[in-house]
Amino acid sequence: MSGIIAQNTLDSSGLIKAPAGGGAWTFISKQTASSSSTISFTSGIDSTYKEYIFMFNNIHPAIDNVNFQFNMSTDTGSNYNVTKTTTTFFGNGTESGSGTQLAYSAGGDLAQGTGFQNLTDTVGNDADASCAGTLYLFEPSSTTFVKNFISRVNIMWSGNGPIDWFAAGYGNTTSAVDAVQFKMSSNNIDAGDICLYGLSI
Repeated sequence: MSGIIAQNTLDSSGLIKAPAGGGAWTFISKQTASSSSTISFTSGIDSTYKEYIFMFNNIHPAIDNVNFQFNMSTDTGSNYNVTKTTTTFFGNGTESGSGTQLAYSAGGDLAQGTGFQNLTDTVGNDADASCAGTLYLFEPSSTTFVKNFISRVNIMWSGNGPIDWFAAGYGNTTSAVDAVQFKMSSNNIDAGDICLYGLSI
């Protein structure tokens, strides 16, 4: 059954079959936003799996033109301030078909910064606007290596078009990361859900 995504993906009882030669994504938890200032995962991130994935579904901000962000914790969520070095780039268009570009996002990266890392840029809050995508976090429980991550999120941006936004980098700590928090750069997450899975290999 390798290479097949199960029918019950995003169901709390389901598995996502990994590509050929791999294991399976095991559902851990799901959180749904409702005018939420933050969404925090303070359990389920441990040495059970070497790779974790967060899936974002229809994340809708309370206000227009804000960024969806994340940070990590090494003290079960008491502080979200892991030092990070990151890189970001994007491709975008508009509903009119004009103004397309592929570019490095010079303001989206961090150089040994402890603040929240942008996973998007300028998410719109039209009634039908949202962002959706994934964040992969690799072996967060390691006490030897930095904490690598890769993210890809599609946005209906405030200018009414798609932005395919990529972020990657590492938490520059050899302490175990055991919690992750998401928020908007300003105001609340009005709606949407985030599911956490672990990959068994």
